[in-house]
Amino acid sequence: MRKDQNVNIQNLRTWIEVDSNALRHNLRQARKAIGKNTKLMVVVKSNAYGHGLVASATVAVKNGADYLGVDSVDEGIELRKAKIKTSILILGYTLNSRLKECSKLGFEQVVYDRKTVLELAKIVKKSRKSTKIHLKIETGTSRQGIQIEELPDFIKLLKKYPQIKIEGVYTHFADTENPKSTYYKKQLDTFSRAVALLADAGFNNCIWHAAASAAIWLYPETHFDMVRLGLSYYGLWPSGGVKRIMERRGIALRPALSWKTKIAQIKHLKKGAPIGYDRTEILKKDSVVAVLPVGYWDGYDRKLSRIGEVLVKGKRCKVLGRVCMNMVMADVSGLKNIRIEEPATLLGKSGKEEITAEDMAQAIGTINYEVVTRINPLIPRIYL
Repeated sequence: MRKDQNVNIQNLRTWIEVDSNALRHNLRQARKAIGKNTKLMVVVKSNAYGHGLVASATVAVKNGADYLGVDSVDEGIELRKAKIKTSILILGYTLNSRLKECSKLGFEQVVYDRKTVLELAKIVKKSRKSTKIHLKIETGTSRQGIQIEELPDFIKLLKKYPQIKIEGVYTHFADTENPKSTYYKKQLDTFSRAVALLADAGFNNCIWHAAASAAIWLYPETHFDMVRLGLSYYGLWPSGGVKRIMERRGIALRPALSWKTKIAQIKHLKKGAPIGYDRTEILKKDSVVAVLPVGYWDGYDRKLSRIGEVLVKGKRCKVLGRVCMNMVMADVSGLKNIRIEEPATLLGKSGKEEITAEDMAQAIGTINYEVVTRINPLIPRIYL
């Protein structure tokens, strides 16, 4: 545990453990993939994909991150309060009412519409200070972004306001997680045309960036001046296909997050006893049932009802009945010397067994990103 973390696990019902060594390892792997001359942005938005914003960013900066990517001004402020001075790009939407704050604090802001440019123009005129932006180019994901057809007029607008500095230009790929898809090439072509238009207009000294985690591993031609390392910083692969390819190449990531709780009650129940809301589980034999003080409020998905597993004493224990708002029941029959406040692992390793974010995601029909990101941010994150 870090010296600045005054957290006593004895006093916690549920908590997250994050392995700093795993984060460092994953960062080194990414650096090897991109080389020394490409900048590395570590994306710590959404509470660092559930891993803890400030602590994850601190590890990243201490281990060579050139940039940090966040979703909002508020996340950027948290990092500045923590004395993190690294360049910060706000990837998400910033309300016009907060653009002045964004500029004053020195954050770099994604821009993709005229209204934001005009609002920033008012701010820089009044403050007489420049502000940095990154243009987002729409290349085929149909989210944020300037359409290639709109770019010439957009360039004319930006040329009127030289105090609005284009620090970077970027795009985002739609499906590089699928190694069989070549759609990224079409997007890359559109992005290259946008880069050419900007360069012809005199915007030459920009940071060009396109690759997020999947493209970092699979497509070196997309690395440009900087890459954005998100999910893989935390030791998770963007897809099974990417994982299989990279592991054949000898590249392994280390999942950093473990999620634990403690047994709150142990019940010895007879065959036929109903478990939980709607009595969806009726015991088929005499059983020992553990009640865990964690539920869907904490981020343990309700769809894990009756199909999820937890680890107790290194053994897999089936979730029984409905996952409740603040409780989960699990079958601990057959475990010896089971006791109140025995640790239970919801996500991570216990003994020789492991429950991965991918396991949990497959069980409930989602992706590993969602599993870790939706863990309640109020749960303490302890960095080991």
